[in-house]
Amino acid sequence: MTTYKAPVADTLFLLNEVLGYERHANLPGFADAPADMLEAILGEAAKLAENVVHPLNRIGDVEGCVRNDDGSVTTPKGFKEAYDQYREGGWMSLAIPAEFGGQGLPYTLHSAVGEFFSSANMALMMYPGLTQGAIAAILEHGTDEQKQTFVPKMVEGVWTGTMNLTEPHCGTDLGLLRSKAVPAGDGSYRISGQKIFISAGEHDMSENVIHLVLARIEGAPEGVKGISLFIVPKFVLDADGNPGKRNGVSCGSIEEKMGIHGNATCVMNYDDAQGWLIGEENGGLKAMFVMMNEARLGVGLQGLSISEIAYQNAVAYARERIQGRSLSGPKAPDKKADPIIVHPDIRRNLVNMRAINEAGRALVLWTALQSDIAHRSDDAAARQAASDHLGLMTPVIKGVLTDKGFDNAVAAQQVFGGHGYIEEHGMSQFVRDARIAMIYEGANGIQALDLVGRKLAQNGGRAVQAFFKEVGDFCEENRADETMAPLTKALKKGLNDLQAATMWLMQNAMAKPDNAGAASTDYLHLFGLVALGLMWGRMAKVAQNRVAAGDATALHEAKLVTARYYFERVMPESAAHLARISAGCDSMMALAEDAF
Repeated sequence: MTTYKAPVADTLFLLNEVLGYERHANLPGFADAPADMLEAILGEAAKLAENVVHPLNRIGDVEGCVRNDDGSVTTPKGFKEAYDQYREGGWMSLAIPAEFGGQGLPYTLHSAVGEFFSSANMALMMYPGLTQGAIAAILEHGTDEQKQTFVPKMVEGVWTGTMNLTEPHCGTDLGLLRSKAVPAGDGSYRISGQKIFISAGEHDMSENVIHLVLARIEGAPEGVKGISLFIVPKFVLDADGNPGKRNGVSCGSIEEKMGIHGNATCVMNYDDAQGWLIGEENGGLKAMFVMMNEARLGVGLQGLSISEIAYQNAVAYARERIQGRSLSGPKAPDKKADPIIVHPDIRRNLVNMRAINEAGRALVLWTALQSDIAHRSDDAAARQAASDHLGLMTPVIKGVLTDKGFDNAVAAQQVFGGHGYIEEHGMSQFVRDARIAMIYEGANGIQALDLVGRKLAQNGGRAVQAFFKEVGDFCEENRADETMAPLTKALKKGLNDLQAATMWLMQNAMAKPDNAGAASTDYLHLFGLVALGLMWGRMAKVAQNRVAAGDATALHEAKLVTARYYFERVMPESAAHLARISAGCDSMMALAEDAF
């Protein structure tokens, strides 16, 4: 049986000491959650995650979801009751505007508690997670009537939401989709087609499921320019706005998956289902990207979440498991062997996980704070800079944190040795659950291409240049500080490698596009190394100031040690990434297809 302890203290350290949460009290919602309330909210979320949500994680994996003969789906034992507690506690509505029934609190806070819940039970928390994305799309592109009709019930959690993009023949290339929409003459459309891989597509935890479906209106242009987005509820609403007759949408089957068994990943059949256009005709991709970007940040958070709980359980096992003697002499002479945490290679796994998790958490919360600024600030320049940051960091957070999350789940499993391969210890589930995060909401290769192909050049490179300046300024400001110099020197080396890689792409990608494709994944991870390095630099600076002031805690002391590890043993990977990028695409593309 696995255990979980929400990282409340570390989250508070980041929000209060590193990110300056209280400095943003002028933004709407922040004053409603001052420091004392912030701690209380995080504490309550931790209790629910640890005591109610996490104990169901193993149950969900073993039982899975069941499709019944009538097409309905039964979720694992305890899921509905736990979801009801989550819903009744107002966790769904935390950051939604008050005019739609939300609490209007910061998205930063929503992200912080989101990590706790996702660590505790990733499969269960996908049900409200997809709903959050659907709410965001309706609020951004829906009519006033659509917002008033659907959003309050979704915010309350009595209705849930989905996103329907993928078809059997059509994944990343949405221009190939075949689902069609026929005007019904009454303002609605009739939607027909099949969608696959639809998370939370059918279940027993809410009164209605509001599907957002991409389809092509008859006569629309081919390709992505002819795609529209539709609201298709499971139950069509009656005159009073309540669920009425069953719509022509059904779950054909539940996908048999490697992991996240507790989430109903459905094949959805649309048979002349009634739907309503959201946003502009043929503007569906633009509307769906609101939901996809929200989802991509959420999936990045899933990578961090699985990595955190896998790390916690690996540490607990390493402290208890007795095996062999320390290379430097017995550490537990009263026992027949030492706990495996004394062995350097076990330490390598554990400290590496910790270094990625703590910097990843900082990067997620920093980006969530930028989202609050982008959507709530009355300063146009601040909004633009924050929006630039969001666009730049979305593929980095999604791609890097999910790749690292899977790697860390495997490393945690390795700490358990053979016991990690046995289902009862739970590490296999973390590995299996983590694997999907690298694939859905845009596979990580697509995130890398998005970063290299779109985000670098966007607005004349404004966002990436601002990031380079932020890292460079931090290094320069702390260069003369003897205690910080070893860290900033390593960070500056990583930044130099990243800038050199960027320059190489500028010089070599346009004339030979395969150079960009060949470099993209290495560039994504090189960018991630530097972004995580900036987070470690900032955390170390705060911790060092506390040490100098004589009021450092054990948390601050540990930050300095982990920061040193990151810059000594993780950041040097930047040179390898640069070398691979600079090698170009020739050897990668040289083999003829029939030689593989």
